[in-house]
Amino acid sequence: MAQAYHELPKTYNPSEFEDRIYQNWCEKGYFTPDAKSEAPSYSIVIPPPNITGQLHMGHALDNTLQDILIRYKRMRGFCTLWLPGTDHASIATEAKIVEAMRKEGLSKDDLGRDKFLERAWAWKDQYGGRIISQLKKMGSSCDWTRERFTLDEGCSDAVKEVFVRLYKKGLIYRGERIINWCPHCKTSISNAEVEYEEQKGHFWHIRYPLVGGGGYVEVATTRPETLLGDTAVAVNPEDERYKDLIGKYVLLPLVGRRIPIVADEHAQLDKGTGCVKITPAHDPNDFEVGRRCHLPMEVVLTEDAKITDNYPKYAGMDRYEARKAIIEDLRAGGYLAEIEDLTHEVGTCYRCGTTIEPMISLQWFVKMVPLAKPAIEAVRDGRIKFVPERFDKNYFHWMENTQDWCISRQLWWGHRIPAFYCDECGTMEVTKADSVVCPKCGKPMKQDPDTLDTWFSSALWPFSTMGWPNETEDLKKFFPTNTLVTGYDIITFWVSRMIFSSLEYMNEIPFDTVLIHGLVRDAQGRKMSKSLGNGIDPLEIIAEYGADALRFALATGNSPGNDMRFSDEKIEAARNFANKLWNASRFVRMNLTIEDTALPAVDDMTTEDKWILTRYNETVKTVNESLDSFEIGVALSTLYDFTWDIFCDWYIELCKGRLNDKESAGNEVAQRVLCHVLTGILKLLHPFIPFITEEIYQSLPHEDESIMISRYPVYDESMVFPADAERMNSILDAIRAIRNRRSEMNIVPSRRAKLYIATTHAEDFPVSSYVFFQRLASASEVEVAESFEGKLSADEAVTIVTPVATILLPRADIIDMEKEKARLNAEKAKLEGEIARLSAKLSNEGFVAKAPAAVVEGERAKLEKVRENLAGVVSALEKMK
Repeated sequence: MAQAYHELPKTYNPSEFEDRIYQNWCEKGYFTPDAKSEAPSYSIVIPPPNITGQLHMGHALDNTLQDILIRYKRMRGFCTLWLPGTDHASIATEAKIVEAMRKEGLSKDDLGRDKFLERAWAWKDQYGGRIISQLKKMGSSCDWTRERFTLDEGCSDAVKEVFVRLYKKGLIYRGERIINWCPHCKTSISNAEVEYEEQKGHFWHIRYPLVGGGGYVEVATTRPETLLGDTAVAVNPEDERYKDLIGKYVLLPLVGRRIPIVADEHAQLDKGTGCVKITPAHDPNDFEVGRRCHLPMEVVLTEDAKITDNYPKYAGMDRYEARKAIIEDLRAGGYLAEIEDLTHEVGTCYRCGTTIEPMISLQWFVKMVPLAKPAIEAVRDGRIKFVPERFDKNYFHWMENTQDWCISRQLWWGHRIPAFYCDECGTMEVTKADSVVCPKCGKPMKQDPDTLDTWFSSALWPFSTMGWPNETEDLKKFFPTNTLVTGYDIITFWVSRMIFSSLEYMNEIPFDTVLIHGLVRDAQGRKMSKSLGNGIDPLEIIAEYGADALRFALATGNSPGNDMRFSDEKIEAARNFANKLWNASRFVRMNLTIEDTALPAVDDMTTEDKWILTRYNETVKTVNESLDSFEIGVALSTLYDFTWDIFCDWYIELCKGRLNDKESAGNEVAQRVLCHVLTGILKLLHPFIPFITEEIYQSLPHEDESIMISRYPVYDESMVFPADAERMNSILDAIRAIRNRRSEMNIVPSRRAKLYIATTHAEDFPVSSYVFFQRLASASEVEVAESFEGKLSADEAVTIVTPVATILLPRADIIDMEKEKARLNAEKAKLEGEIARLSAKLSNEGFVAKAPAAVVEGERAKLEKVRENLAGVVSALEKMK
């Protein structure tokens, strides 16, 4: 049944209706799917933004792409779920709360854990929903009734379940290993959270004296402060230079400790001196050497990267301050052999940018090799595909070279590790219980103070959010999910971990497609950053232009995996398109008297009706195919061209004659085709620009109460008319060619001319088409014949050639003969003056003799060209006599 429709205001003003429409969608429950529906499912889980976050252009792009896909699938009849939520972001959130407390003169220790967590939850309640409200402002059609948080009760239960299962399988263990320590955040971070940056530094070459005399061995280091923790010097067992020294000792400079010379293949024959200082507690390679050679582990740095009390002279010094002091002492003691400049890659914390410190620490780890193998296979055998495919290389490189994942963090905000220790007898229990009594001695046990890496809970996001470990209707209906939309920067952090987690706990892939998008850069192609001051606030764009314009600009030119540039021109073009669509829709709306959406009978349609329906169906086909292959930019470009050029600039103009003739039978036919195509355009555009399409849809005759629950257009072969479309293309080619030529000749539209169309395809130019030439090509009359030889000479007409016709415009019709004669005489005089000037120049023997030959030849060529132009002007004047 057709719905009531309303008028459209004269001016497009998105602020008048975007919030109202979104509220209506939410109230009607359009975003909430029924898990018991028999329709096929399509689901996406949102990459959960941090609760510390505010909407930036990366979020805006990511969520625009997801919303386009989910709205498209919803309109295609799928039972769609776009599941939203936020991430607790342990490091980032704790840092913000600690900073706020610092301004009050408080520290974590002042409050204690429980009071600190009360503050953290209060902070989450105050700020955590900010980015969600911003996503709503963009039109995101998430099911907000299913919104999740990585620290909510259900997700927390899933985290505990996974930890206990992996521990029981021997895939989670606690042990001392080298980890990446951030002295600023004061926590360990995983390898994936280390960002490498190029820094200038030095190789300090240091002499280690042999015990008992006889010389020294020379080592080189970029971190001389770690010398304090050296417990050996390693040489390669095959190195003939040092074979006799293996098993002997050197004296550690400044410290005076005897340390052995050990044989290990970590020392390379062809690198440096072949001798390597071994600091097992502060270097991952040295740690392995230390394990192989049973060396002691000497920790020399505190958690805030200061020298420990074991070395009184340097105790309490920051690592860099200690470095300077140690270098000076080495120089003074005669131990410093050489300082070599170098530029090298240095690991930094991805959150704060502080240079990380490799440090031995008792932490919790996940054994990665057994988990990585099936995850690699799932991508290699095609069950999961990356779009574009080239990004699977990033994935394979990370997974095939994976190391055990350090999952414990020295933070209070996050999932607390479910391990308990008995101080009385040393027993450890791993359990989901909140409190535990020691099973051996009956004493209360203390829970591990550390929390889990944020990515540990994020790895479970596709299924923990749907109720796992319980068996739920949502899991049955919507898991595995379908498409993950994300940036290439978190393939290692997040994508890889979701894949292996899902395969381990669900025995299923988490999604079948990973759609990778690039970064949003500024107009100059630079990454947006605070330091450059080139960031763009999406909310400011929405306030000025509307959410649809922002979405349109972000989707324009979008190509999977590639970075995009955002500019003022892009957002202006988006706003202009919305204006064009609005004004065209107002025109159609004002000319409608029909009350339903039925197409007219084919026999009642004109050539232009069949042409627009053919072009429309071609567009429908391309758009569907493009969206199915994630070519969102191609789909939007196709829609832009069809809407602006074909529908607005051509078809509406072609219909005006019938629309103005209110009494003709063709009037209703034109209305129905216009309404059908415009409604189809709105539906096709809806996933991209949902607000304006809903507002216009409500102003037209329509069957569904909302455009977002209507069916997406599909290709209809019965509404494709190739012969009629070809005929109309011939007419439009001719009109375009005439308009272009008239524009080139600066002929005003009001000056009309008779058209002579010479063609062997007279059927392409029926009498019914003459009105189009009169209205759109300034024709006074139209005559069609195979030839006009003998009737109109080539000199008397302007000739225009199209693929199927030669069109003649009588010069007398388009040119004011007296004005043209005056123009030609003026041009003749100008050319004659130029000929006289060039001739005099070339007659000057001094110029010809002294000027370079190329210059002289250039002047002669110029003279010849001017003479040719003069001949043309004289010929034109002769023909006007």
